[in-house]
Amino acid sequence: MSAFDQSPVSILQSLVSIPSVNPDGDPGTDQTGESSCAKWVRTFLKECGAEVWRDEVLPGRPNVIGRFFSEESAGEKPKFLFAPHTDTVGVGGMTIDPFGAEIRDGRLWGRGASDTKGTMAAMLWALAQVAKRDGGFENLGLNVGFVGLMGEETGQPGSIHFAEKYRGQWDFAIVGEPTELDVVHVSKGCVWAELTVHGKSAHGATPERGENAITKMLPLYEAIDNELRAELAEFTHPLLGSSTVNPGIIRGGTRTNIVPAECRLSLDFRETPSLHAAGGALGKLAVLLQKHGWSGEVEIKTTVDSEPLDTDPKHPFIKKLETLGSKTVGAPWFCDAARLASGDIPAVACGPGSIAQAHTEDEFLEIEKLRAGAEFYLSFLDSFS
Repeated sequence: MSAFDQSPVSILQSLVSIPSVNPDGDPGTDQTGESSCAKWVRTFLKECGAEVWRDEVLPGRPNVIGRFFSEESAGEKPKFLFAPHTDTVGVGGMTIDPFGAEIRDGRLWGRGASDTKGTMAAMLWALAQVAKRDGGFENLGLNVGFVGLMGEETGQPGSIHFAEKYRGQWDFAIVGEPTELDVVHVSKGCVWAELTVHGKSAHGATPERGENAITKMLPLYEAIDNELRAELAEFTHPLLGSSTVNPGIIRGGTRTNIVPAECRLSLDFRETPSLHAAGGALGKLAVLLQKHGWSGEVEIKTTVDSEPLDTDPKHPFIKKLETLGSKTVGAPWFCDAARLASGDIPAVACGPGSIAQAHTEDEFLEIEKLRAGAEFYLSFLDSFS
């Protein structure tokens, strides 16, 4: 079946049936990586007349990029980008066939149906509808592109790579996430930090000969949980609430009868734009350590450092989306939109479906919402006719 003959449902069935599980953490399958999904998307875009290429970010894990214009023909028209991600979270513990793409009860079931192959299917269908018309994309007052971003579910290497390589070269991007077709223009940033303190091991029968790293960590933990938490809560946003810290993991020691020589504490900070502008969570943490005289005793390793998304709600593309019925909203979760925005590519997240279905054991997308999303994206493109 050619790209022009497919429906949003058939496109989504094809995408869900292709395993593209992010290999980080516990994928729950050996069918990992985005290469096969990127290949399918590449074929679809080429059938629609796009210039398409793979951009290898990590071995076997590419971004797939297409555009329906050339640099020579671009002229003064703004450059717009659809930007869903091609990876999904793991499939362990799912109660349905993760790659079955079954249609039942008015829903399409499978991993990625909601997050975010549903938005990708709707975007691809809208592109195909424009492409098959006489004149196609040349009749739009818009230069249109597409990127399927790899690795969104862990660290966003795909959007980081894309933003660095194409900094400032696109005027606006709609990132595919299930937002009920509302426009997420602001979201919290995410910073993960691992704190390590060292002690000295000794036999548990003679603890006085050692230095207990867990005991050394306790006052630091208390200061973070009280002083730092209260300070972060002062940095608020009307749509996002307060900045937060969550101590997610604490590990120390190797055996009950050995004085622990090391203790590690992993922190998850969620930053509002005002906290980020004020030096960020890591800056506040550094001040806390210095205040208590712990700066030289605590090692800090940052594993994730993602800026907040804060795209101006008065941006002309956002105002255009509002004319189609979208509301501007904030979100506590993080996505590729913030990575693109940090590369001078204004971005929002907007797509069919509910974030409540993302990552669930029985993930699905309602077919009615999928079709509504496809028509929404097409209406957006047609609004530039």
